[in-house]
Amino acid sequence: MFTGIVEEVGEVVAIRPEAGNVHLKIKARMAPELRVDQSVAHNGVCLTVVELEGDTYTVTAVLETLRRSNLGDLKPGDGVDLERSLKLDDRLDGHMVQGHVDEVVNCTGVQQEGGSWRFAFSSSERHRHLLVEKGSVCLNGVSLTVASLYDDRFEVAIIPYTFDHTVFRAMKAGDRVNVEYDVLGKYVERMLKARSIS
Repeated sequence: MFTGIVEEVGEVVAIRPEAGNVHLKIKARMAPELRVDQSVAHNGVCLTVVELEGDTYTVTAVLETLRRSNLGDLKPGDGVDLERSLKLDDRLDGHMVQGHVDEVVNCTGVQQEGGSWRFAFSSSERHRHLLVEKGSVCLNGVSLTVASLYDDRFEVAIIPYTFDHTVFRAMKAGDRVNVEYDVLGKYVERMLKARSIS
């Protein structure tokens, strides 16, 4: 379980394909504090640490993860948003995030707005109903508030701190972005569907 509050932007230093999997070697300040078998969110995707070496660690993305996320787009030198799992005695500063990406959407625009930035993203018909204006959404592992909601897209407003400390600083129109919709909305949807069937 995560909160969507990014701790740091790590750097992909190596990528090693193996069968349908991809091993990602990440350089990060947090690496010496990690242990093998620990969960870390990478652009919002929960992956398990499998190797440690100095200021780098390795995680494995399986075929299912590569199909559902933008991790297969990463190349050496790219930044990746990192967050360690939530400790039970921590404050919940973002929202409840599972690290399970629902889909990948495209960034459709970036606009500077006098000290902040507004990012627009396409929304799929399949998941659009899970978005609520002023509700929570997790994009590339960052807990954000839906600022505006339209038939074909949604927008979020990014404060300078978030812009400077996440991969949003390098994001541009056309980039593919991992989305995890609010888990509460997904459970409500499931319960309502079950009720309508019975």
